[in-house]
Amino acid sequence: MSYEYSISYSYYIETNMETPLFLYNSYSRSKEAFKPLDEKNVRMYVCGPTVYDRAHIGNARPVLVFDILFRLLRYLYKEHNVTYVRNITDIDDKIINSSKTKNISISELTKNVNKSFQKDCSYLNCDIPTHQPKATEHIDLMIEMISNLINKGFAYEENQHIYFEVKKFKDYGKLSNKNLDELIAGSRVEVSDNKKNSQDFVLWKPSKDDEPSWASPWGKGRPGWHLECSAMSKKFLGNEFDIHGGGIDLLFPHHENEIAQSRCANDTKVFANYWLHNAFITMSNEKMAKSQGNILKIKDFRSNVSGQVLRLAIMSAHYKQPLDWNDKLLNDCQNTINKWYKVYASNYKAEEIDDETLKPLYDDLNTPGYIANLHKLYDKAQKGNSTDKALFISACKFVGLLNETENQWLEFKKNKHSINETEILERIEQRNKARKDKNYEEADKIRDELLDKGVLIEDKDGKTTWKFK
Repeated sequence: MSYEYSISYSYYIETNMETPLFLYNSYSRSKEAFKPLDEKNVRMYVCGPTVYDRAHIGNARPVLVFDILFRLLRYLYKEHNVTYVRNITDIDDKIINSSKTKNISISELTKNVNKSFQKDCSYLNCDIPTHQPKATEHIDLMIEMISNLINKGFAYEENQHIYFEVKKFKDYGKLSNKNLDELIAGSRVEVSDNKKNSQDFVLWKPSKDDEPSWASPWGKGRPGWHLECSAMSKKFLGNEFDIHGGGIDLLFPHHENEIAQSRCANDTKVFANYWLHNAFITMSNEKMAKSQGNILKIKDFRSNVSGQVLRLAIMSAHYKQPLDWNDKLLNDCQNTINKWYKVYASNYKAEEIDDETLKPLYDDLNTPGYIANLHKLYDKAQKGNSTDKALFISACKFVGLLNETENQWLEFKKNKHSINETEILERIEQRNKARKDKNYEEADKIRDELLDKGVLIEDKDGKTTWKFK
């Protein structure tokens, strides 16, 4: 693994004695000393999944990034003083369309996908957030916020649609650092004859007969996506809070719209003080997307790759830099974890981690720098005493690594490939026959079954090859 993100740490001692933690704030476009509104009530909101389909590796990055920040904040300010909210979007156009495609009810779809997402988080050894509110359980708060915005003149009704009037919020675009014309030109704006202006965004819209709906002053309908986060963050964190996070793709329009509607509804000058955005995970330097056909779902790794291997892989690049996903990365991380278990001791006594070890995390969650420190601690543990080993293990566990016993690790390695070569070739032959018969559903099923067993297959030049992941 390569660690390209290097930073000097000395300045924090010189400039700020109150906190060692510095974070890059997307709003100010600068790295800032973190100072919470209330040290006894540190609050963070992160946009969670829209549960229309199983989570992929790209979705895992914000889950992991903000899990590490959650751990660090609890270390600095004590566990009972930190509140972490990550929402579940369980009503959205994507969800409605997916339920129709899969021919299952929306409630069944969202329940199954959310269950899978929670399994993914556990697999990656992520701590459970303080709250995980569902959008559908807070519709009343959204209706209340919309009514407030209408009464204050920031929103209007047209044909049972409620829109936020963007031009009435003078700070719109400050997060994106673009003027309104630039933002609109570079985005896909929903076209509607109901809008006063093309840039206005929907807060509430009527539901079709076969769609979920809730009663409101404007007729039966459902909320706009942007509004959901504003209502739920207000309930659990208040009108103003410390940190708002998510993927870089959410910066505009989602987070920009959150700021506008929340500040206008709540009469505040600030919504969140620090905005953090992680970069994409790519494959062959292309963003993971269904349109690219390069989606790797987390659930497909569970049976044959340890979650801590994926965790280390995601940590190998700074969260603000793209991370290119490939087999070499996974193999390198597998070998690293395997090496580290050579000094593992199940009866170790937890050691306090010193600030020197934590310095990279203090500096905008520099996980590559922290991993480099783990390698140094490993080298010392290999040659040192039980205290050195305990410090290394404690430092790994601080970021969610070495969460299994050595026996669990070895057993997983032993059993991860539950299929032999003869069985693989037989299944490939069955798949090729299914493809020849144009039974693509059966072919895809066989491919997925092989993937679950750790077998990757590739069709090229009329031939099918395979390898273990």
